This record gives sequence, C-alpha cells and structure tokens, in this order.
Amino acid sequence: MNQPLLTVDALEVAYPGRGLRALPFRAVKGVSFDIRPGETVGLVGESGSGKTTIGRALLGLAPVSGGTLTFKGEDISHPTKQRRRELTRDIQVVYQDPYSSLNPALTIGASLTEPMIVRKTSKKEAGARVRELLDMVALPADAADRYPREFSGGQRQRVAIARALALDPTLIVCDEPVSALDLSTQARVLELFLEIQERTGVAYLFISHDLAVVREMSHRVAVLYHGEIVEWGDGDAVTSAPEHPYTQRLLLASPVPDPAAQEQRRADRLRLKDIQAQQDLQAGAA
Repeated sequence: MNQPLLTVDALEVAYPGRGLRALPFRAVKGVSFDIRPGETVGLVGESGSGKTTIGRALLGLAPVSGGTLTFKGEDISHPTKQRRRELTRDIQVVYQDPYSSLNPALTIGASLTEPMIVRKTSKKEAGARVRELLDMVALPADAADRYPREFSGGQRQRVAIARALALDPTLIVCDEPVSALDLSTQARVLELFLEIQERTGVAYLFISHDLAVVREMSHRVAVLYHGEIVEWGDGDAVTSAPEHPYTQRLLLASPVPDPAAQEQRRADRLRLKDIQAQQDLQAGAA
C-alpha cells in the first residue's frame, strides 16, 4: 500500500481553441495525486470541473499536454498504440450509461467473452470465466444468453462491471457509474463495487459530482474546480468537514428532509457561491 499504483504529476490537458487566434482551452491545470493498490480515490466536482477529462487522459482518450501519468513505475503519458492496447489488461473503465456502453446486437455472454478472445483465451476458458463473472456481480448464469435490452439499468451496470473485471485489471476508472440509476439501485451497485474491491483488491478512480456517493466509496478524495484540485485528503475529513468554500458548497447541495434546515443550507450555499465568485475575480485580476 506504500508504493503508488498510479501517480498523476502536474497533469495538463488542453484542447485547441475555436477559431484561428483562439487560445487553447485548459481543461486540466497541473493536477497531482496518486492511487495506491486496492485503494479508491474519489474525484468530485460539478460538470466542467475537469474530473472526467482526467479519467479520459488516463485511458488515452484525452491528450496529455503536460505533466506525467506513471502506472506501476512506467510513464504512460504518451504510449504507443500497441502499448495502449496492452494497458487495457490492467486499466479498465465503467461508464455512466450502461446501455450505451454495451453492444445491443451482442448477447451478454458475447460482450463479456470478446476481450478475452482478443487476448487469445480459449472458448472453454472464456465460458468458465463468464460464469464466474456473472456470479461475482450476482447475475444468473442464463444472463449470458440474453441481450442488454432485457435487463434493468442496475442489471446492465452489473454487466458493465463484469466486463471491466474480465481481464483481472488492477485499476478501474469509474466515470459517474451510478448517476443514471435510482437511489435504491445506486446503493446496491455501490455495495457491489465495495464487495468486488474487498474480494479482488482492485483499485478505483471513482469520478462523481455527488459528494455523498464519493464519501461512501473513497479512501481519499480530490475536489476539482475549474480544472484544479482545491482540496485533497482523507475521504471522511474532506466530505464531512471540508475547508474550501467550493467543497462546502458541494456538501450543502445535498438535500435534507427538514424544510427549515434545507432553507438555511440554500442560504449558506448562495453565500459561499458569492465568496467563490469574488475569489475568482481576484484571481483573474492577478
């Protein structure tokens, strides 16, 4: 646990600006953190904060324009295409929408078998692994013969988790994996993530806009604001007693059943928003 599995050091991600003279858009600005084996690190922030871009950079889907990504001691900031394909054995992803991430024309068994066949696994071994994976995510064995449309949203996300586990990865990027699910289904899927981590020792980079979800999952938490980390530390401390005004706003955004308390939380959130706006103006002027 002392040696990081992944180290993100001063990561920069920039996209070309619109127009000939437009400056590049810096989506991620010098972000640094690390993930240890078997650990969950949460990235939390509102839409546009840069959290998903960091996950995409790790997966090779967004350009790394500065800094380094080091995985198991290897710089993977700019791997060759062949090395990127090889890295999929160790680094997998679970996306937000389980239906769009599954091929509707393939049975669940075919979707789970596909990455194993690419790795030259025999059909017999792949079939046994599919049964093992379905059991791991609490789906019946006959699910392998059915299509994604025949499952609920929560069941489809279980299939997506099973597919991510097919090659025994050491790190899974979880990009808003429960935000499209209802609350009761969210709870069951989060419990499944925790059970799988305890059983396999896999590490998670858990990306979410929901501070309550991140609190449930994460050992350590990084809070993203405009492409920068504004708070980083122990998961319980950051999500229960945050120091930065932006993190405090995220905490106050969670609803409570008491109308009077909810009204006070709304007023406090607006006050913190004004403070943050003033700080942003001062930073821009500087």
